[in-house]
Amino acid sequence: MTQVFTDRVHGGNGSARAAVPADPTSALPPPAGVPGTPGLSDRGLTDARGRYTLGLARTPADLRAAQRLRYEVFAGEMGARLDSPVSGLDVDRFDAYCDHLLVREGDTVVGTYRMLAPGRADRLYSDGEFDLSALSGIRAGLVEAGRTCVHPDHRGGAVIGLMWAGIAHYMVSGGYGWLGGCCSIPLDDGGAAAAGVVDNVPFGPEKYRVTPHRMWPDAGVARPGRFVVPPLLRGYLRLGAWICGAPAHDPDFGTADFFVLLSLANVDVRYLRHFLGVTE
Repeated sequence: MTQVFTDRVHGGNGSARAAVPADPTSALPPPAGVPGTPGLSDRGLTDARGRYTLGLARTPADLRAAQRLRYEVFAGEMGARLDSPVSGLDVDRFDAYCDHLLVREGDTVVGTYRMLAPGRADRLYSDGEFDLSALSGIRAGLVEAGRTCVHPDHRGGAVIGLMWAGIAHYMVSGGYGWLGGCCSIPLDDGGAAAAGVVDNVPFGPEKYRVTPHRMWPDAGVARPGRFVVPPLLRGYLRLGAWICGAPAHDPDFGTADFFVLLSLANVDVRYLRHFLGVTE
């Protein structure tokens, strides 16, 4: 895959349950829900050829490596306007409350995403973009994934598959039932791809519909001649995820953000067994 992976869970100005560290690049919480999980020890998951490994960030240096890659992709490649207190790093005030999963080639971090487990903070990052009150009944079991990016030289199936495997291990080992977050579609094509999603991908059940605080208006946007579901969204949909309504507009990243929700109960057991490395 060559598309920039720009799904992120960000925004939100609410306070966390505990005081945010003064230096979010130097504090890591103990990993939540996954200690001792087979395959999610420091570098326990590998791709089929042994080129890439995946594990949790355990040290401040690990976290800084993730933040540096995010900065290179989001600011350097996409031209996003990042409100970061540290030059050359994508740092936000909630990094210290997330578990950061890292894909490495050797000692180099080439992919990263973060997971916000239930109870870590008093709000989700997506609360800054959407009214999520419709999800109040499931938030106790909802993990938010985001800030996902892959180095441009490593956007192949091996890295993406390893990231999905990490998500599966994290969710199952922690006993979490729901995965949610923003799936962002770049608007550098004039909005054609995002409008194609609005036109062609049915929204999920009404009871899980969310409302953007800043609606992305698709009226008047030229539609693509041939619609292709963006790769990351296609992965979510293949697993059984829903798009929970109209997209929000993120002008800082130049994206239309769709809130995507996945119930583990809807995931085909064959996919789970595949990502968990379970054989018949």
